[in-house]
Amino acid sequence: QVQLVETGGGLVQAGGSLELSCAASGRTFSSYAMGWFRQAPGKEREFVATINWIGSRTNYVDSVKGRFTISRDNAKSTLYLQMNSLKPEDTAVYFCAASTAKLDLRTAITAYTSWGQRTQVTVSS
Repeated sequence: QVQLVETGGGLVQAGGSLELSCAASGRTFSSYAMGWFRQAPGKEREFVATINWIGSRTNYVDSVKGRFTISRDNAKSTLYLQMNSLKPEDTAVYFCAASTAKLDLRTAITAYTSWGQRTQVTVSS
């Protein structure tokens, strides 16, 4: 199983940017498709973005398309989420997650078997 640690969260004003990182250790990082999820207070955890094992294909929830970019560096065993034009509604705890279905772009929480501990993103208006 792969272990995941997120960093890069923080407080930012609306319109600003943040980059989240997710460092992986344990099993070979390129064995996994990766995803980002988030959970706002009082809401269900939701899919944000996913990327296949080699980084050639991505998928996003509609609300972040054109603003967020998911990427990965397999040589560094690290996943990224570049977040631009942030909005107050992006405020949530963000999780990275790993899926053994490395060729697919899964959006369901149940498709991911390893999860990071989360990082807080707060966007002020």
